Amino acid sequence: MAKQKFAKDSLVIMTEMVLPNDTNTLNNMMGGRMMHLMDIVAAIAAQRHSNRVVVTASVDNVSFSQPIRLGNVITLEAKVTRAFNSSMEVHIVVIKEDLASGEKVQSNEAFFTFVAVDQLGNTINVPALIPETELEKELYEGAMRRRQLRLILAGRMKAVDANELKDLFKII
Repeated sequence: MAKQKFAKDSLVIMTEMVLPNDTNTLNNMMGGRMMHLMDIVAAIAAQRHSNRVVVTASVDNVSFSQPIRLGNVITLEAKVTRAFNSSMEVHIVVIKEDLASGEKVQSNEAFFTFVAVDQLGNTINVPALIPETELEKELYEGAMRRRQLRLILAGRMKAVDANELKDLFKII
């Protein structure tokens, strides 16, 4: 089994300015362009954690809570929240900044899943993750539930076998 690594060691921060080619006719950043950047920053975090080539396996509910305008600066922060056998969940948060006013607001958030592969495309084990902060521990614990939900939605797990999810709905 691969060595363990701390969550902080996978942190990747990317900063971009929203330019005309990134926007739609309303001068808002296009969602597809945002997802492209999120995929890149998340892949770097997963590769940093695993020291392997990774491929995107799934994308969970990308939220677009605030429009990002032409000229805004965006900062994407990605960090591995949990590593399973060969897969890793990565949490991405996007902060938009209006340079003129200095206002910073979270505009996007998502969870991506990556799988580490060898040069032939076969899955390969990744290091376990050690959460340290309270937020890292919270994300780590929730990762199993999110994973079970992904597997159910993909038809790879039966709902009756999703024990972590079932525990959420038990009446005390």
